[in-house]
Amino acid sequence: MTGQKVYQEVLEEIRHYIEKHQLTSGDKLPSEREMAEKLQASRSSVREAFRAMELLGLIETRRGEGTFLSTYRSYQSVELLASFILRESDKKNDLLFTKTILEKEISKLAFHLITKEDIKHLSILVKTSSYSKEERENIFFQTLFDIVDNTLLMKIWRLLQAYTRTLETIYYDVTFYEKLLQLYLKKEYEAIEKTFDKWLNLTYKKDSIHIHESSHVIHHPQSV
Repeated sequence: MTGQKVYQEVLEEIRHYIEKHQLTSGDKLPSEREMAEKLQASRSSVREAFRAMELLGLIETRRGEGTFLSTYRSYQSVELLASFILRESDKKNDLLFTKTILEKEISKLAFHLITKEDIKHLSILVKTSSYSKEERENIFFQTLFDIVDNTLLMKIWRLLQAYTRTLETIYYDVTFYEKLLQLYLKKEYEAIEKTFDKWLNLTYKKDSIHIHESSHVIHHPQSV
């Protein structure tokens, strides 16, 4: 059995232990020695597992007291992983590009399901000046995901969103949302693709079919 395999199994066993004993934030975990005995694993494997969990903010070690479960906040692990995964600029650009493609597809999927009441609600949202660009984007596309009712796509989008918060993100402007809502009202399905592609070309110098290999640099539109 490889070291990586043992390490993964120990993490899984610790998770099972926490669930079995219904441990919550602030509860104390067994020491490395005690946990190793309970799991019938080596202390070194338990130590590495604890280190990984502490790095992700899942547990905290208090000197002279022991190891305790932390209040888990999902963005901690996202920010940590992003610092490693997104170190190269092309990966950052690809992430933002992929997120936009997903938003385009959910906008198309919502086309035959969206109602006039939905459009009215979104129109009010777009015109509400108290929302930040990030808040407006979150609520707008969350509404479309709710209309389409595809949980898996929504979870993927949320994960991409969490990653992009660690970057310098380019948000849609108000006129983009207004244009999209007008397309829904006018029943112009094919124009949705063209509207997103135009925005992608202006922003990322890529289109939805052919990726221009010569340019991975994000160009910021003046209106965003």
